[in-house]
Amino acid sequence: MTKSATTPLVIIGAGAAGLMAACHAGERGIPALLLERKHRAGSKLLMCGNGRCNLTSCLTPDAMLTDFSSPLDVFLSIAINAFSPSQLQNWFERNGLPLMQTRDGKVFPKSERAPDVVRCLTDGLRNHGIPICYNAPVEKIVKDTTGFIIQTRTFTIHTDRVLIATGGVSYPKTGSVGDGQKMARDLGHRILPYRPGLVGIEWNMPWMQQHKEQQFKAARVRVLDGERCIGETTGLLECERWGLGGGAISNATRLLSRHNAKHPTVEIFYAPKSEPLRITSLKTRPLKEAMVTVGGVDLQQISPTTMESTKTPGLYFAGEVMDVDGPTGGYNLTAAFATARLAIDTIANQGNFTPPPTMHKPRGGKRPGKPSRRHGASNRPHRR
Repeated sequence: MTKSATTPLVIIGAGAAGLMAACHAGERGIPALLLERKHRAGSKLLMCGNGRCNLTSCLTPDAMLTDFSSPLDVFLSIAINAFSPSQLQNWFERNGLPLMQTRDGKVFPKSERAPDVVRCLTDGLRNHGIPICYNAPVEKIVKDTTGFIIQTRTFTIHTDRVLIATGGVSYPKTGSVGDGQKMARDLGHRILPYRPGLVGIEWNMPWMQQHKEQQFKAARVRVLDGERCIGETTGLLECERWGLGGGAISNATRLLSRHNAKHPTVEIFYAPKSEPLRITSLKTRPLKEAMVTVGGVDLQQISPTTMESTKTPGLYFAGEVMDVDGPTGGYNLTAAFATARLAIDTIANQGNFTPPPTMHKPRGGKRPGKPSRRHGASNRPHRR
């Protein structure tokens, strides 16, 4: 027999956005339940930054928003100004995770271990008494007169509000399988087509054999739709066995997807060669390998001031389930954390919730402050 329970808030998805949302719900005194379809939390988070987890950057909110570009700069403005990169860093250090920054301004846990980030967040759930239920994929969300009914295979939850934070559709083995987008579609939302963001280019020309496994640290890529330039990227260029990768290429493919380029073309400038490599009608690696998903729940149906659906009151979104994506270098995790916090703040301000009187002291932390600087950035590309 299927059992049922009631809670003021259900958060679906225990990735970066869902974990931060649940921690902040505890901070704001909102009773909540976190549901995760996999057997553990943060599966994709563990992959970020090649396992080092590039949490954010030292950019100002305005500089970061400029790099997101239109229309994401406008949509994310309130969220990222409310929980800026510096505030994000302070939050993690207050909660026991020492940080460091590299010369290029990227911020990592000082241990350079993504599991420490996940542990910090799950410790926050424990400290605030927020339960998480694993192996509990949500099969359906039903809107009724009093709120929502969340149906899983083995139990049903009645709730006043729902926050969907299930991520995109890349790396499906981590649990990002598009179920949140399907739930949103069933509730009347428009889902924009999925495209790969931050992914490599398949290319097998003689040049590749001549430069097998080489890296070029200061490449520049002109990103074109036919002959029209839609942007430029700079950074690492890597020659992989299947083609071209590295931060400069990843950011270029995101621009091509974001602009829906009909005739995707790149011109790659690298030292010591003066003439660029020009690749026309290029083919990217598959979506399942992309660091982020371009596409998802249409931002025009979500309020940027609250993260609440404009079609279904009481339904909220955070992170990559929406049509939100950014460059490499901590942008995507910053957006996930910031949109999650904004959604929870909205819920807290709408309800009659009382924050807990005291906070649990984190273990093994240090006093908050500026992250320590690491002299020498990694040569590996930084995911998310």
